[in-house]
Amino acid sequence: MTVAAKIVAARTAFLLCDLQVAFRTAIWNFDDVEATAGKMLRAAKIFDIPVLITEQNPKALGVTVQSLPLDPLKESALIFGPWAKKRFSMMIPEVEACLKEKGVQDVVLFGIESHICVLQTALDLLRSSYSVHVLADGISSCNSGERQLAISTMRQAGATVTSSESVLYQLMEDASDPRFKAFVTLIKESKERTQQTAANLLETL
Repeated sequence: MTVAAKIVAARTAFLLCDLQVAFRTAIWNFDDVEATAGKMLRAAKIFDIPVLITEQNPKALGVTVQSLPLDPLKESALIFGPWAKKRFSMMIPEVEACLKEKGVQDVVLFGIESHICVLQTALDLLRSSYSVHVLADGISSCNSGERQLAISTMRQAGATVTSSESVLYQLMEDASDPRFKAFVTLIKESKERTQQTAANLLETL
């Protein structure tokens, strides 16, 4: 039986998979995935967590959506990539090298598409003995059915399928932490959007 590992901020990386402009009109509930990604990137700044970003064939599919709060992370040297790829999995040499260099053990994965790039990334990470946490409110596909199958497959393979809220509270862990004030601000400011996204993506599980 697979035992879910608790996420520890000091050994965690966020992987943002192919959240590109060309997919905006094609992906089921794209705006919800985008909102969750934005929240996680703000959290990365609070917890000093590296964010690794890939783009699937950006010459054809465009760059990562510009609405995401990337600039504060760039200023803190927490953004790595975006790396262009044609392989579906994010586990290209640049990503593998970065994970090893940062001493990462726990990976939080979100982006698109659930049944292609996200799934193959999760399977490759598991094969390389990483603890993989997939955000059910941070992934989607062209249709909801493909998303459901991908979630089932990732669970069976040993990934923990969870929510952004659950992951953030694991990272926070203790209300006496000096980062708690910034954390609570993020939770409050994103509360309404988090509820909407949960209703759209989590209640369909």
